[in-house]
Amino acid sequence: MADIAAVLGRLTAAELEEIHATGPQGHLSRRIVEALDRAAGGPGGGRGYYVPAGSVSGTGSPHVVLRSDVAAWLFGHSAPAAVADPA
Repeated sequence: MADIAAVLGRLTAAELEEIHATGPQGHLSRRIVEALDRAAGGPGGGRGYYVPAGSVSGTGSPHVVLRSDVAAWLFGHSAPAAVADPA
């Protein structure tokens, strides 16, 4: 997996703002998941930066959140380790 700083550094200001508005354990929108994939090199490239939250949306899609160490790096503190790293 690529460096967290390098991948997050490829996100736009608007994408980072949306992540900050969501919070360290907030459900990521499809737009942000796609942005993380793009920043990590292409479709599916961001897997590992986000992980399943253990719940699903009303349409049956799994909710995803930032992996705890990615959230801690982005938010500057120790994020709760509510979701295990599937790697």
